[in-house]
Amino acid sequence: MMLFGVPVSPFVRKVMAFAVEKGIDLPLTPVGLGDPNPDFIAASPFKKMPAFTDGDFSISDSTAIVTYLEAKHPEPAMIPADPANRARVIWFDEFADTILTGAAGPIFFNRVVMPKFMGQEGDLAAANKAEHEALPPVMDYLEGVIPASGFLVGDALSLADIAVASPFVNAEHAGVKPSAAKYPKLSAWIAAMHVRPNFAPWIGRERKMLGLG
Repeated sequence: MMLFGVPVSPFVRKVMAFAVEKGIDLPLTPVGLGDPNPDFIAASPFKKMPAFTDGDFSISDSTAIVTYLEAKHPEPAMIPADPANRARVIWFDEFADTILTGAAGPIFFNRVVMPKFMGQEGDLAAANKAEHEALPPVMDYLEGVIPASGFLVGDALSLADIAVASPFVNAEHAGVKPSAAKYPKLSAWIAAMHVRPNFAPWIGRERKMLGLG
């Protein structure tokens, strides 16, 4: 098996964290924007990250990849069999990929990616607008739905937790964390997710790579 992608991508991180929870050894081949790596292009013809290969099988898109891994390695279950809980997990995965990343993405891109990887000043006005206008309603929603169990769906860790926790790593790299006073449940939930063995070592390597200590 091989995963291709940028280490700081929330989608790449989601797949890697999912694999760790499954006990799957999944090496990562770093690739950049426009990378000519033929194996990456074969797995992802439109050069979307992450891409994945397993023998003669290849696919791109983080949700497609984790669905494959779940089917091939069903234990421990990260996508529940119960119809209602399965639907909730798929909702949170889609929510993380589109709504949450759409709200938080401009913050990381303009404050981190542009200056550190492209050598250009980011659009700080766009980053500030995302932080103060787009992200708060998303955090309001999460604060209202995190259950007492500490897991988004049911009483156990699932893809939902992994998918939603991943974009918050990027937000923290860009200096944004939910206020513990305003978002006590969300702040505690993020902290609990990010110290898990599937996230903590990865976050530490990213911070060093980004020069964040």
